[in-house]
Amino acid sequence: MLPPNYRIRLMGSSDFEEIRDICKLVYPTETAYTCEELEEHHRVFPQGQFVALDSSQGAVAGVHFTLRLRMIDFHLDDPWDVLTARGTFSDHNPVTGHTLYGADIMVHPAHQHHGIAHALTDITRGLVQEEGLWRMVGASRLPGYGKRCASMGAEQYVAAVQRGELVDPVLTAHLRDGWTVVRPIHGYLSHDDESGGWAAVIQWVNPACPPPPEFELR
Repeated sequence: MLPPNYRIRLMGSSDFEEIRDICKLVYPTETAYTCEELEEHHRVFPQGQFVALDSSQGAVAGVHFTLRLRMIDFHLDDPWDVLTARGTFSDHNPVTGHTLYGADIMVHPAHQHHGIAHALTDITRGLVQEEGLWRMVGASRLPGYGKRCASMGAEQYVAAVQRGELVDPVLTAHLRDGWTVVRPIHGYLSHDDESGGWAAVIQWVNPACPPPPEFELR
């Protein structure tokens, strides 16, 4: 449960500048979202853009951005730029997009370790159920892998994290939140040196919704 000073609501235009600041802190080697991109996210899928607010300070503490994709139109190894149409979310498919894609989840460093990412994940699972979607898919960075890539392959590393033999700062948290690993992929984020260029595709399947008949994660 979140501490009492935090709450989650839908993103609004007044949040854009704070979100950009969080993005610069969490992803210092990546280009931050522009206000125009955030406005486009809000326009195409307003119910899928969430903000965690520290009401004691009136400050944005974290965000979770999502869109609906028809994943058969994509490939499992596609990078973030492809799956999000270069961060614009213009490929959002509100009609036959049976998968909720978790494009981004960020928590301000000053607000980490308060359960915010877990709460943001829970609320997006609620959206999957409300909209009758089959599942939610995302990609987990592997920031512990960069220091081990010389001694083991990414598949070995992910398997060891799944078994609990290694702890990865990001993937371990996702596994505790109920995500399952599909498989590791290379090149998901172009400048993620900590992860050695690798990520793990993860998913959460809605138990109340059968898979669409035409669907296959390739």
